[in-house]
Amino acid sequence: MAGYDLREHTADVAVEARAATLGGAFAAAADGLAAAQCDRVPAAGDRFEVAVTAESREALLFDYLDELIYRRDVESVLPVDNEAVVTAPEGDHRLDGSARGVPLSGVDAREVKAVTYSEMRVDRRDDGWEVYVVLDV
Repeated sequence: MAGYDLREHTADVAVEARAATLGGAFAAAADGLAAAQCDRVPAAGDRFEVAVTAESREALLFDYLDELIYRRDVESVLPVDNEAVVTAPEGDHRLDGSARGVPLSGVDAREVKAVTYSEMRVDRRDDGWEVYVVLDV
């Protein structure tokens, strides 16, 4: 059930992702973010940890994907093979996860400039979670 689809969106691209858990849906969206940037992902790269806290699910999704773009820009790696667990301790939402950082020197990457709140959705479904996020390219 987990996975993502890239959707055309005006001049941008959108990711529609789904999974049995909220963390799984967020990780699938992050994999969609990587797919929007690169057609083929080499096996190289080391895993790194990611932790994000926000006041809502939507803000958490935004901040998580924004953190992955930041890592790409600062550390020159493309985050792939994403894993995430989302919890909501004491009102705030928290994501703890990891990704494999593929060196950008080894991929032919397209630039995704930013994550947007435009049309963002984080929905609970009968069979799990679905998220939709538009990326500025």
